[in-house]
Amino acid sequence: MDVTQALRDAENSLRDFIGSVLSKSIGNNWVESCGVSEDRIRKWQERKEAESKRQEAGVVEERLLYYADFYDLRTILKKHWSGEFSAALGDWKTMDVWLTELEKLRDPDAHRRELLPHQKHLVLGISGEIRNRIVRYRSKQESVEDFYPRIESVRDSLGNIWVAGDLATKIVKHPLRLNDLLDLVVTARDPQDAELEFGIATNEMYPVSWQKE
Repeated sequence: MDVTQALRDAENSLRDFIGSVLSKSIGNNWVESCGVSEDRIRKWQERKEAESKRQEAGVVEERLLYYADFYDLRTILKKHWSGEFSAALGDWKTMDVWLTELEKLRDPDAHRRELLPHQKHLVLGISGEIRNRIVRYRSKQESVEDFYPRIESVRDSLGNIWVAGDLATKIVKHPLRLNDLLDLVVTARDPQDAELEFGIATNEMYPVSWQKE
């Protein structure tokens, strides 16, 4: 059971969803009005600057919300719960309990302390349910059905990113030359927990090669 990955995927799914919803309802400068204190936002900025110094030759996450703590996400969701958040994620009391549990279980995992088997199952169950609710909500925005698989995000090794539902997302194109290596990280989920296969469509001359990862 990859509990670390499950926690990361759920946390990033919430980050992406928060950014998508608030950028539409508040605007591009939504971080300033997201509901956390100025001190917390300064803390995010300090973390981003520190990461930039560590990763001089690498790719640094530009979105400020990715430097927020888990409890910051809870604060933002609670403040803006009415509307799309409640429509997608349901009852706040239930979600608050789930987020509180994930926050408590995230701490020992972050410090490499082994979780007990029942705690691992709890993380996998809550994380999967949160991602499922977001995926099903987004599916219903595009069709009357909510059981279709969804790509949640696509990132590459050059720093480009696409996030589902984010109207403010811009993909910056970098020139690629023959034999350049491009790594892609794709997160996706099937609401019915079916196994997914991935493929890249280039043009009609080359058939899509499907694979599990």
